[in-house]
Amino acid sequence: MGGFSVPVVDISAYVGEGSAATRGETARRLDDACREVGFVQVVGHGVPEAVIDGLKGAIDAFFGLDLDVKKGFRAPPRINRGYTPPRSESLSLSLGVEAADRMNDFFEAFNVGIPASAYPGIELPADDYAPNLWPEGLPEFRPAVQAYFAEAARVARTLTGIFADALGLPPGYFAEFTGHSLDVLRMNNYALPPGEVVLDGDLTGMGEHTDYGIVTVLWADREAGLQVLGHDGGWHDVMPAEGALLVNLGDLMARWTNDAWRSTLHRVKPPVVDGSIRRRRSAAYFHDGNIDARISTLPNHTGEGTPYPPITVAEHIRAKLAGSREGRSNPYADREAARVRAAADA
Repeated sequence: MGGFSVPVVDISAYVGEGSAATRGETARRLDDACREVGFVQVVGHGVPEAVIDGLKGAIDAFFGLDLDVKKGFRAPPRINRGYTPPRSESLSLSLGVEAADRMNDFFEAFNVGIPASAYPGIELPADDYAPNLWPEGLPEFRPAVQAYFAEAARVARTLTGIFADALGLPPGYFAEFTGHSLDVLRMNNYALPPGEVVLDGDLTGMGEHTDYGIVTVLWADREAGLQVLGHDGGWHDVMPAEGALLVNLGDLMARWTNDAWRSTLHRVKPPVVDGSIRRRRSAAYFHDGNIDARISTLPNHTGEGTPYPPITVAEHIRAKLAGSREGRSNPYADREAARVRAAADA
């Protein structure tokens, strides 16, 4: 492991009424984690255990359906909603990195997001803020997922508040970029029936990638599989701590800070035990920002190397999705792709 670890940070001072000193220490610790790793184990987040249990039940209920039934909830690739079958995406292509077998990631997923109707009075692109495809015949699914969605949204916005303090910005700085944020919850399942995949050492659950937006809040089973690319150029296993949510930075935060806070590369290489894949579930809440927001390097970070060129959230997100879902190489991801190629075992 070479001393690699993902720091644990308690954010309860921001969830409740913490003192200025306690909040300052929390912001300092989060800043250290973002600069050194880009991943952090967040505790003190306040998400009720019952809500997480409800999410687990919803994930199990949907992915337990027959494949043909699940495929009935597919959307076109440009619409980030509904079901994604195994081997229909390749996350490495979101970075412009060619995969050995295009569309080879074997995970399956179900996405829900915020529809345009949630932001009345604002004209928004229908594809980006599409209605959700709620599965029929699972009455507990929608309320359980919506309950977790609301909690994850609260945690994400709490984190951006801490980010502003940690970066020396005015309180609430990021609020102007997130008033109609393009947020999505992706529920993932890494288990397939025997014979569906070849169980070898090169099996890819989810290819190496960075997350697209501002920040990701991840609930995951305490099972092996998640790997993070360290500053040493090697991949390191990450196991979620008991009761923690994994938080990682997205590309937009890297652009704002000119890579002082990197969007850390990660992948899933699930273990094969006794000839079968050990099941692993996760749910990633992507807090991506307003579709029309223009992201430029923060004034206090322009002197640290060459700044990223300005880009809108729409341009960035669409290029990433066109790569992972349609196989079109991303022209905006040179820095991230270079890190993948330089990895010790890439």
